[in-house]
Amino acid sequence: MKDILTLGIESSCDETSASIVKNGREVLSNVINSQIKIHEQFGGVVPEIASRNHIEAISNVVKEAIKQANITMNDIDVIACTYGPGLVGALLVGVSYAKALSYSLNKPLVGTNHIHGHIAANYISHPELEPPFLCLVISGGHTHLVHIKSYSEFEVLAKTRDDAVGEAFDKVARVIGLGYPGGPKVDKLAKKGKPTIELPKTHIDNLDFSFSGIKTAVINLHHKTPDINKADLCNSFEKTITEVLLDHTLRAAKELNITKIALAGGVSANSYIRNEFLKLGEKGYQVYYPEPVLCTDNAAMIGAAGYYEYLKGVRHGWDLNAVPNLKLGERI
Repeated sequence: MKDILTLGIESSCDETSASIVKNGREVLSNVINSQIKIHEQFGGVVPEIASRNHIEAISNVVKEAIKQANITMNDIDVIACTYGPGLVGALLVGVSYAKALSYSLNKPLVGTNHIHGHIAANYISHPELEPPFLCLVISGGHTHLVHIKSYSEFEVLAKTRDDAVGEAFDKVARVIGLGYPGGPKVDKLAKKGKPTIELPKTHIDNLDFSFSGIKTAVINLHHKTPDINKADLCNSFEKTITEVLLDHTLRAAKELNITKIALAGGVSANSYIRNEFLKLGEKGYQVYYPEPVLCTDNAAMIGAAGYYEYLKGVRHGWDLNAVPNLKLGERI
């Protein structure tokens, strides 16, 4: 069988990325142009600024990905781009570039779901991983528990009712003065503290999540007690969040009788969350997660997901548009 080279393009938020992925598993290049330093001064991503920076960066990023993979444009077999969910202006940059490239090279175009990309990052880090398995997707914009039935078939078992887990991390970090991006900074400070503070957990009848309560509790504690030990606060916050994630994931795994559990998304790079999930190995579970560079937004994961969409027969035309609220499994 001929090797298939997929050019992945990712521009859903504040990273402009391009990657060449062979057969959905082997990364030949993965170039990421991050805007963190630009948005840091604003305490979060400014959509208009993100879009402008994508426009300035995307051409050079794609050229560098081709160069690092030691191939030519004509060697590309498939062009996969994120078309949702994400910031509409940012998505449009990647989608427009991918459509133009597809047209000029006469190569098939495959619009790819950003969440599917996060899940597929595990295929790169773990070549032995195959469906079915359970995946906990935790990022700044999403908190999903997903039953991966096949490479292209998903059942969303649970979502957050309010804040995504990464959003809660960012808001807590901003309020207590740690700045942006909040997740890594909370993780770092938490290592210096102890779980001495009891924080609330929201209990829902089904597997859905809710993090607005614990976020508000932490913020109120900080306002009422300005001299509170921030390291202890971060440690307690991180521990409580992790307990909720573990509880819901284990309940789903037992209901489905699944022993393979994968983590995905930016928050899956959190060291405490990783370590606690790894302990599930003592209970007979196999735990997978991507290497840190594949947890945050990148094009390698889009190349991997796009490859499996391509094998399924998914093709898009010149009318492909950005879909900021695209649902996992939805194909428009």
